[in-house]
Amino acid sequence: MEDVDAIFKSYDIRGIVPDQLYPEICNRIGGAFAALMNSEDPNLNRILVAHDMRPSAGVLVPAFVEGILSRGIDVVSLGLCSTDMLYYASGALNAPGAIFTASHNPAEYNGIKFCRSKAVPIGEESGLYEMREYAVRDHRDRIQQKGKVVEVNVLDDFVNHVLTFIDCESLSPLKVVVDVANGMGGLVVPPVFEHLPFQLDLMFGDLDGTFPNHPADPLNPQNLVDLQKRVKSTGADIGLAFDGDADRVFLVDEQGEALSGSTTTSIVAKNILEREPQASIIHNLICSRSVKDAIEAHGGTAIRSRVGHSFIKHLMAETDAAFAGEHSGHYYFRDNYRADSGLIAALVVLEEISSKRVPLSIIRAPYEKYVSTGEVNFRVLDSRQVLDRIINVYSEFDQDFLDGLTVKAQEWWFNLRPSNTEPLLRLNLEADNDAILEQQLATLYGHLEEFLGAEGERN
Repeated sequence: MEDVDAIFKSYDIRGIVPDQLYPEICNRIGGAFAALMNSEDPNLNRILVAHDMRPSAGVLVPAFVEGILSRGIDVVSLGLCSTDMLYYASGALNAPGAIFTASHNPAEYNGIKFCRSKAVPIGEESGLYEMREYAVRDHRDRIQQKGKVVEVNVLDDFVNHVLTFIDCESLSPLKVVVDVANGMGGLVVPPVFEHLPFQLDLMFGDLDGTFPNHPADPLNPQNLVDLQKRVKSTGADIGLAFDGDADRVFLVDEQGEALSGSTTTSIVAKNILEREPQASIIHNLICSRSVKDAIEAHGGTAIRSRVGHSFIKHLMAETDAAFAGEHSGHYYFRDNYRADSGLIAALVVLEEISSKRVPLSIIRAPYEKYVSTGEVNFRVLDSRQVLDRIINVYSEFDQDFLDGLTVKAQEWWFNLRPSNTEPLLRLNLEADNDAILEQQLATLYGHLEEFLGAEGERN
């Protein structure tokens, strides 16, 4: 089990098949997940298991299931699912769950995402590393009887659930292009649109984990090119791009221009606040300042969070926040068991366009007052040493340490935080205009340059 450390990440498991992720280790992880859940709930009698369209699921999932069964716990097999569909099932059926997916990673990868009952997250600080120790030791209690497998299909119930987040009766027709990149959006998007007055133009809808058309990573602008062309050539009202497991979505307006996750967060937040005035809305700390501006302008309470789903879901539970958004395209809803769903977020934006009959290019404009670098990664040997230097250099400015280092000035701000999984520092810098942005980026890069040299790089 020498490669266990390499596949356990901050929020899930990821690895190359079969070099890092293979049946034996999946069997141990299945047993470890069952043991952890059973230690928290001695009355536990079932665990949900799902998978995406990656071909390696065919050999990995059965081994994982067998690990759970060996603990005397039943498995509810959900079959093909999007990740948000697994979260829904965990909430509706009140059972812990796991889904085999590597999200946006290339075809040679697979992975596992986990949750407790009611879609409560499992991460590095909330059970994932305990699972790793279980898997390494592979200590198994003798049981009188193995668990059994029961198959359940929750697709129809999931579709009905996501439709409750909008007023279907208020909608007027739209033409919508959806690029699911041969991922799980191909399973969940069409049955939802059957209930809506929209013309669906589905791109790359066949479930194919080899990703024959382009990678299922809409965060990379290159993977939006096909969608942008189709939106403009067909005169569509909007384009939607889902990642491989369909829990994230990115939007393209009717002019073919992509929206940032921050802009989408602002649009959804406004919609939520119209339904629930004065609600609390969470945004992570690398979101644009426009998100906080939008929340407060529409009467909500803006709450700032660390980056990462486990932190956000915990904060949502503490504050009863109605919604949370991340710049990376994850959108969380209190009434979705505080879990993220790209599909629900997309429906809310579609409702904004359709019911109010305003183009997305107009809707987005008030939320794009600032300019930003996006996320810039710096490869360094010692993140702590670099952060200490930047803290000292910018000591005259407002600083906080919620997640890495955030420095704020009147006309700009930046966040510099270490990666959880790589020897990287991640920079997000925003300013009032391009000139200030370029000036501050050059200044900051000058302070970082000595830590890069021959041993580091900017990417």
